[in-house]
Amino acid sequence: MPVEAPYPELSELLDLIGQAGRRLAEIEASEGAAGNISVYMGWPVDPRRQFPYEETIELPTAIPEMAGAAFLVTGSGRRLREIKDDPAANLGCIIINPDGQTARQYTSPRRLFARLTSELNSHLAVHRDQVINFKTNFHAVIHAQPLHLTYLSHIPRYQDERYLNQHLLRWQPESIINLPEGIGYIPFRLPGSPELMTATVEKLRRHRVVLWAKHGVMARSDASVKRAADRIEYAEIGARYEYLNLVNGELGEGLSAEDIHAICKAFNVDQSVY
Repeated sequence: MPVEAPYPELSELLDLIGQAGRRLAEIEASEGAAGNISVYMGWPVDPRRQFPYEETIELPTAIPEMAGAAFLVTGSGRRLREIKDDPAANLGCIIINPDGQTARQYTSPRRLFARLTSELNSHLAVHRDQVINFKTNFHAVIHAQPLHLTYLSHIPRYQDERYLNQHLLRWQPESIINLPEGIGYIPFRLPGSPELMTATVEKLRRHRVVLWAKHGVMARSDASVKRAADRIEYAEIGARYEYLNLVNGELGEGLSAEDIHAICKAFNVDQSVY
C-alpha cells in the first residue's frame, strides 16, 4: 500500500534504519560488518542537508524504469549495530539518473565507507520488481545473517522449501500469521552475483523473506524498514526453536497442521504452507 503524504522526513527514515540495524545485531543476525539495508522513496527527496557531498556512480544493474527514484543504502563494511549512532556516516543516498545506469550519490562529510554495499545489485533489482509490479512508493529491503536460519540451511533436509517451512513455522501461532507465504529458499549462489540477484527477485515476488543457503536471508516490506526486520526475527525465532528441538532429541512436536489451520481461520490468514 503506497505511503500517503505527508511523507516521512529523511531524518525519520535514517533513525528507523538505525533502529532496525541495532535490533538485527541484538538477535545475532549481523556479526561484524555483515548485513545491509536499503530503502526506496517514491517521492521528491532532497538529501543535501544530511548528505552534502555529491558524485556520480555506475550502478551494478540498470534500472531505467526508476529514473529519479531515491534510495538510502548502507555503506560496504559498515556495522548495522552502529548505524543508529551516526546514520549519515554509515549510509548514502542515491538518486537514479535518466539513463538508469548511473546515479547521483550523496554522502556525509563523516562518511565511513568507500562504496555502497556489495549486495546493491540485489537490492536495486528487488526494489524495481516490487515497485513496477505492485505500484508502491515505499519499499525496504534487508539482508542479514541470522545464526540459526543460516545453520539449518547447511543441513540437507532443510534445503527442501516445504520441509523447511513446515518445521520452522510450527513453533508459534505468530509465525504463520506474519509469514503466511512461508520462507523462500535459494540454493547457494555466489554473494553479489547476477545469479543470486535473479533468484532473489523471483522468490521475493511470492515470499516476504528468502533464505540464501549457507549465507543468510533477505526480507522486504512496503510498510516500514522495521517491519522487514521483524520478518527476519520471526523467521529466526522459528529456526531457533527448531535448533533447540534438534539438540534436545526432537522431543517437541510443535503445532499440528490442524492447529495451524484453526489459527488461520480465526485470524483470517490465507496461508500456503500447510
